[in-house]
Amino acid sequence: MPDIRLPLDLHFPLSGDVSQTINPWTWFFQPKASQFGLVNISLGQSADPGLERRILDEVGSYGRQLGRIGEALAVLLDRTTLDGLTPAEQDAIAALRRQLDDVRRLKNRDA
Repeated sequence: MPDIRLPLDLHFPLSGDVSQTINPWTWFFQPKASQFGLVNISLGQSADPGLERRILDEVGSYGRQLGRIGEALAVLLDRTTLDGLTPAEQDAIAALRRQLDDVRRLKNRDA
């Protein structure tokens, strides 16, 4: 890539000299926090990005991993007595069950 630099010397009253080098290539193509390009998606910091990439490639996407956790949790909820839960705890369980049902319905519709 060509190194295009445009010197920009501005002189404002009471400010002294202002100099800014503009290199449009670094705006778009210089990696910043493991991102580069015009559209950047950050999934957060990882202590071991290589391992995280391998897990996503070999085990499953975040959605697939969450789906499996949700399915296993639904099995446990079905086999556990939930007596003695507070109303807030009952609401949390009901919200989770609705969400799992919504996911199941969408998966069945698209299958």
